[in-house]
Amino acid sequence: MKILTVDIGTGTQDIFLYDPRLDLENGFKLVLPSPTMLVHRRLKAATQRGDSVLLTGVTMGGGPSQWAAEAHTRAGLPIYATPQAAKTFNDELDKVERMGIKIVSDNEAIRLPSSVLRLNLCDFDFESLAQTFARFDVPLDDLAAVAVAVFDHGNAPPGVSDRQFRFDYLDERLRAKNSLASFAFFAADIPPIMTRLQAVAQSASELPCPLIVMDTAPAAILGATFDPQVAARAQKIIVNVGNFHTLAFRINPEGVAGVFEHHTGEIDRPKLEKYLRALADGTLRHQDIFDDMGHGALVYDKTPLELGQDTWDITVTGPRRSLFQRTLHPSSFSLQPYFATPFGDMMLSGNFGLLAAAADLLPELKERIQASLSGHGGGMAPWDMEA
Repeated sequence: MKILTVDIGTGTQDIFLYDPRLDLENGFKLVLPSPTMLVHRRLKAATQRGDSVLLTGVTMGGGPSQWAAEAHTRAGLPIYATPQAAKTFNDELDKVERMGIKIVSDNEAIRLPSSVLRLNLCDFDFESLAQTFARFDVPLDDLAAVAVAVFDHGNAPPGVSDRQFRFDYLDERLRAKNSLASFAFFAADIPPIMTRLQAVAQSASELPCPLIVMDTAPAAILGATFDPQVAARAQKIIVNVGNFHTLAFRINPEGVAGVFEHHTGEIDRPKLEKYLRALADGTLRHQDIFDDMGHGALVYDKTPLELGQDTWDITVTGPRRSLFQRTLHPSSFSLQPYFATPFGDMMLSGNFGLLAAAADLLPELKERIQASLSGHGGGMAPWDMEA
């Protein structure tokens, strides 16, 4: 029995194969370029060659892939896209066409000349991962589940702010179940508004085992709680500084006491410290973040949490966590965060969060997964396992 966990970000996709016979530190792992970065590179190469391009497949993460598509059209080169693929760039297809991308039906796509380069869009490619593991004699034929995390803004109705729409979704999930695991779903239970999660499920429709999907930031925050220093604190603030989005969760024994979400590119360390202090003392308002081009804030418990010089007051994870280090005068900043490394690997925080969420959704595996996450795994060495 194994569980494949895949945390898909903007820069990398982080892969961890859970086997309960092994301590988590001995689990097999990969850190590879993210799917959107792969599309970005292939589009750039097509631009350099002067190729026309057809984008097919499903909705996936944008960012780098969109920038490369825009550069391709600025070079005067054609890009065609089927409707689902086009929604990678915007749910409103008229806005995609204004980028210079021509929307075509599946039938029209088939009739395009063979000289047009076909690029299939998807966040999750199980076959490629299975082939990669197979090259190292690690078969994925006995999976009990696959768990995948992606960031999903949700499909906001026309005229509704994407930022507000996503934050309303965060609020709804936490009010339904005040737990970070509330952001994880079986494929059949994904809310219809979460179109990127739905696209992952569509890409994984042939899996021989259950699929679990989850939002990336709650997965990373949940994973960071398994660092022993973080786990020892009853109350804590954990910040995930991602490439595009920064989320901070205030957590107490009852669950999530507060959260804010901002765009990483819109903040620096002084601004982040200001918002973290306001989250801690209960004074942070939704409008403070939203008017600063962030998503917003929610404070469920306004009981002040005093922040001092203790390095455990703030825990940081995420690929852009160096934001807390970029200063020539570190003494000018009062918050000295703790950098979480659950099971010795910061890059896999999201994978460990996915594993914890899987335990919540798979009661038959809960005891074994929780034993591993508590540091009481199988204890076998890789060479002692049966093939």
